Amino acid sequence: MSTPLPPEGLRDLFGSIDVYLFDQLLRGRIVPGMRVLDAGCGAGRNLDYLAQAGFDVVGVDRSEEAVAEARERFAGRPNARFEVAALEQLPFDDGAFDVVICNAVLHFSASRAVFVACLDECWRVLAEGGLFWSRLASSIGIEKRVHVVPAQPGWFQLPDGSQRYLVDENDLLGHSRRLGGELLDPIKTTNVAGLRCMTTWVLGKPRA
Repeated sequence: MSTPLPPEGLRDLFGSIDVYLFDQLLRGRIVPGMRVLDAGCGAGRNLDYLAQAGFDVVGVDRSEEAVAEARERFAGRPNARFEVAALEQLPFDDGAFDVVICNAVLHFSASRAVFVACLDECWRVLAEGGLFWSRLASSIGIEKRVHVVPAQPGWFQLPDGSQRYLVDENDLLGHSRRLGGELLDPIKTTNVAGLRCMTTWVLGKPRA
């Protein structure tokens, strides 16, 4: 029987990967040989394990500081590269990636048009048969506790005091149909003490 890794060993191996993204690894949906894009990667916290495991990983972020931090963090790993780019105009070919991750990014969209543009670009660079995984703020479960932000369509004040572009279940189902995506998991929402809600949205891109 193998010896379990101590907590610090787990951190070294998996970094600060989002637990709901880790679930996709456990279920065998993200496997070696896949090309992975982290759209809105920040400092690359979701890519530690994937880079160590030899995946070809690419991260983009509009923040030059975040990209610089990610490049320093992954220095010496030729299979991990990072670029400054806006999600509305990704600098990659159609179908360039087998997996597109978009974690805690889309709820910062300035408007519905920007949200749609970011989503469509993520979908464009996703290969047929690929996996789109997103976690974003929503109003699901706290509909009566959020309030419209004047002059900012789609934006809401949350009970925790933050302001976000929020989607609901109908929005996500509508975008899923519009893209022609297949819901690989039911839409799952975590309600944090009634102060904010984060929803996990997982789509498969059908093969032609």
